[in-house]
Amino acid sequence: MNSPEIKMSPKALDKTMHRIAPCLLLLAVALLAIGCRQDMQDQPKLEAFETSDFFRNGVSNQVPPAGTVARGLLKDDAHFWFGRTESGQLVSELPEQVSWSMELLLRGQERYDIYCAPCHDTTGAGRGMIVRRGFKQPQPLWEDRLVDMPIGYFYDVATNGFGIMPAYRIQVPEEDRWAIASYIRVLQASQGRVLEDLPAGLQQEFERGMKAQEEAKAAAAAHHDDHGAGH
Repeated sequence: MNSPEIKMSPKALDKTMHRIAPCLLLLAVALLAIGCRQDMQDQPKLEAFETSDFFRNGVSNQVPPAGTVARGLLKDDAHFWFGRTESGQLVSELPEQVSWSMELLLRGQERYDIYCAPCHDTTGAGRGMIVRRGFKQPQPLWEDRLVDMPIGYFYDVATNGFGIMPAYRIQVPEEDRWAIASYIRVLQASQGRVLEDLPAGLQQEFERGMKAQEEAKAAAAAHHDDHGAGH
């Protein structure tokens, strides 16, 4: 039995072709895109130490011109960058770029708890978790020898390491190293020392903080009393 023939009028055929033409065009573009794709593992770039026709010396890795310094890395301030004077002596004050403030100490406490407390513990006594696991115990930070050290000493140790302590200049940027050194001064001052021993700026910050804390407690107590009277 022969299947019946399907006949379409020229008008209907033209209408059908107009409908499927865009689909055929889209399919052709998609197939073309797949054929021209660039795999990520085969990107057009120069690998390290690969030869290059672009540079005259034929090497992809180029050496910076003599005497150039990367933007932001001109270490022309020995006080800030190295914690020392131009003659190499450890500094006893913070650099001009850093000033005593509660924000500085809070930042220093946060960074200290991350990088220093595993050895020195949160109080500076030197009984951190890795010490309790067998690592050599460091001296308490409030020993007289360390208390008498200038603040630049702690910045220098954080930068270059000391003894079996590794350097942290890669993990901790300069501003945070100064913040840690400042917070160590607070830990030292907390062990048997009085407020008058602290720098004047820190004394003022401490007094403002205590006043704000007292005001907050008073406001909370008043709110509690009003709330209780309402019930």
